[in-house]
Amino acid sequence: MLHPASPRRLAPLGALLLVALAGCAAPAVTTAPDPTTEPTADTHGEIAGAAEVAEPAVGLTSIDGAGHVTHFDLLDETTADLGTVRAPVSVHSDGRYLFASDETGVSIVDSGVWTWDHVDHFHYYRAEAKVLGDVRGSGAATVSTSNSSTTGGTGLFFPDSGEAVLLDTEALSKGEIVEDFRISATPGDGLVVPAGSFAAVAAAGQVTLHTADGTPLGEPTPCVEPSGTITTRVGAVIGCQDGALLVTVEEEKPAVERIPYPAGATASRATAFANREGRPTVAAIADGAGVWMLDTRERAWTLLPTPEPVVQVTAVDDKDANLLALTPDGRVLVLDGETGAQRAASPALVGASLAAGQPVSLIADQQRAYLNGPSEGRMWEIDFADDARVAREFTPERTPLFVAETGR
Repeated sequence: MLHPASPRRLAPLGALLLVALAGCAAPAVTTAPDPTTEPTADTHGEIAGAAEVAEPAVGLTSIDGAGHVTHFDLLDETTADLGTVRAPVSVHSDGRYLFASDETGVSIVDSGVWTWDHVDHFHYYRAEAKVLGDVRGSGAATVSTSNSSTTGGTGLFFPDSGEAVLLDTEALSKGEIVEDFRISATPGDGLVVPAGSFAAVAAAGQVTLHTADGTPLGEPTPCVEPSGTITTRVGAVIGCQDGALLVTVEEEKPAVERIPYPAGATASRATAFANREGRPTVAAIADGAGVWMLDTRERAWTLLPTPEPVVQVTAVDDKDANLLALTPDGRVLVLDGETGAQRAASPALVGASLAAGQPVSLIADQQRAYLNGPSEGRMWEIDFADDARVAREFTPERTPLFVAETGR
């Protein structure tokens, strides 16, 4: 069923009912928490001033070409204006925060909605959404995040200056921007990849582990032309010319493992990874050859042929091994993540945006996929398990140039 745009209603993001959740419930109350209340020892991702809710407060948070930030609530289809940032050239999200980069720094937006993954169950939270502020730097930064929006770190690498910055993510969750370290590396392409309470800095053909205060640990690991990173339940992935590095932390000790491409592989290397957040298997384009699948549990690559060229992929990594791909003419393909065979395809939705070089994002969660079309002025919800059916279509008032699914 398609849903045309409706009159805008502002969605209050701060005042919501607290509810008890099975398995870790506290007595239900009907007022928002006292902002001065200290979290308990076992916080489950809880932050003072946030309300725990019964289900994920899922939304699409978007930034238009002028830097206007908007949050669209997928549950009640209301829209809220969150403020304005500098016009971004790229945006990265961890599912709560949006990091909008331009040539002079990174603006940080807190969508106010997030999920705490407690392995065997989840907790869902909602708080005030706001623009937190800026981190200054030279050149459009590459941003790297973990799967936690309340602990650990967030990495920024500024290519023009070579500055490597690790932000304190717990401080972000309290509305503060705190740099754990800012160290000098070689200008050019690079990454600062958080891993537990540590970070890996990739620059100038090598990866060096650092403590949270920037102190280097051990000897560097070679990594020619580092590009692309993602964090799974297993560890943090860093793409290199000859494969990937996997950064893991066990008993407060970080380690780096190399996962080389299969012997004799001739397909183009992976330079960007995507998956359903936290899942162990990630996907990447193997230009002209199909899709690289990297299973971080098995430490193994698989090259899957695709029925036609694709320009973007993301691994759902569910029980059906669904793999989603975007074609150059704007169709979403549902592929078999073990064979590459096509299972379904949507209509052509974002062909004009792709032809114009606009930033289209294909995002997957457990039940749905989301797609933005800046040229089309639309956003779509796709039921990939039901023959790639368009479940809902949205017409936002502002152009959805950069879009992130938040709250999941």
